[in-house]
Amino acid sequence: MSTESAYLRALMATLGPKGWSQDPDILAPHLTEWRDKYFGHTPILLLPQTTAQVSEAVKICSQHGVPIMAQGGNTGLVGGNTPQGEVLLSTRRLKAVRAVNPAANMMIAEAGVTLEVAQQAAQTAGRKFPLNLASQGSCTIGGVISTNAGGVHVIKYGTTKALVTGVEAVLADGRIYNGLSGLKKDNTGYDLSRLFIGAEGTLGIVTAASLKLFERPQTVVRVCAGFNAIKEAMSLLARCQSPALAMFEIMPRIGVQAVIENFAGHQDPFSAPYPWYGILDFEIYDGQSDDFITALINRAIDDGLVRDAVIAQSGAQAKALLGLRENMSAAQKHLGASIKHDISIPVDQVANFISRADAAALALIPHARPVAFGHLGDGNIHYNVTSPIGADSDVFLAHWDALQSVVHDIVDSLGGSISAEHGIGIMKKQELAARADPVKMALLRSVKSALDPDNIMNPRVLI
Repeated sequence: MSTESAYLRALMATLGPKGWSQDPDILAPHLTEWRDKYFGHTPILLLPQTTAQVSEAVKICSQHGVPIMAQGGNTGLVGGNTPQGEVLLSTRRLKAVRAVNPAANMMIAEAGVTLEVAQQAAQTAGRKFPLNLASQGSCTIGGVISTNAGGVHVIKYGTTKALVTGVEAVLADGRIYNGLSGLKKDNTGYDLSRLFIGAEGTLGIVTAASLKLFERPQTVVRVCAGFNAIKEAMSLLARCQSPALAMFEIMPRIGVQAVIENFAGHQDPFSAPYPWYGILDFEIYDGQSDDFITALINRAIDDGLVRDAVIAQSGAQAKALLGLRENMSAAQKHLGASIKHDISIPVDQVANFISRADAAALALIPHARPVAFGHLGDGNIHYNVTSPIGADSDVFLAHWDALQSVVHDIVDSLGGSISAEHGIGIMKKQELAARADPVKMALLRSVKSALDPDNIMNPRVLI
């Protein structure tokens, strides 16, 4: 019996007939990322239903020296979840919400629970889980933890890292680390759970997590504002800073127009188009008045910072406004090929960054169409550049590395980060190695070596 067939037979026997698949039709959606940039292959798809099954599967892979990649909702954007020959372990059947404790403001959810299901479980208990992503219907708790996802509410609630109090994870040798206590104070050594947040599956497989819950606001007031320049949006952000502000997103006209033209039910909120649009959320709690929001927006209009504004008057209108932002990424497919960046810079440098990056992009690729959008409130900009109208996609995409280098040089000069919320994956692995502090890289490699000495956990990713 070959070594390959030995480990495969062991995995099949351990997980049972529903716990694995080699059917090409079942594997297919797991082997392509949604932007069609990465395509993969795997000898087998594992579908464990319990943490114990994950543990047994990892033990088998460890004993045979077989690399393994974990995958949640397959919504990653940097190639870190597309296998290239590794055993592929899907966490989608780990889908139990084990506990919801509104008194302690805590929920324990397994890795395969979608973000949307977690939000609904919190809402049913009269609480709020504030992580909010456009992919929330398909992305999973394990995936957002592994990439330290951000989303639109970071300005108030922080990234995933701030919303997780502990994790349960299967280590590279199959042992189970249980850090789900949820204690608000625990001074008994290193915070080991934090190691797995943003580790992109390179240290172990997250199987469950303790999540922070919050009081639900009485109402959310959503505002759409039109600006002539990004600096106006930045000035409005400075005026809006308060505990009530939960979201401040920006979108360029080209992106808004792409959504309107390609997604049914969307229209421009204003009678005339503007170069920039902002979407703001204010959370109002019992006993509070929302009158200050109207007054704030009116003053901004009077002072020339906001050219026009709409305050949503219904849930349907609020949903439609947010849809302009949530469909921004998908709409770009209709514009043509796109070179994408997920960067963060200090909030006060956003306008400077966009101005410099646009100039650099157009110098490298004349007539290219920059599409900068994202989370103005926390300085995370998705700086995408779409091909010139009528350009050959392959010729345009050949500029990817050169443009990425130019954009990242600007980010470095402003004290920013080349990855804000999507992770490093394989897309940015060389960039990280070249740009990061050597001491940081040495520490990352030391941690990886200590927890995964045989390098079987997602071995091509991050470092």
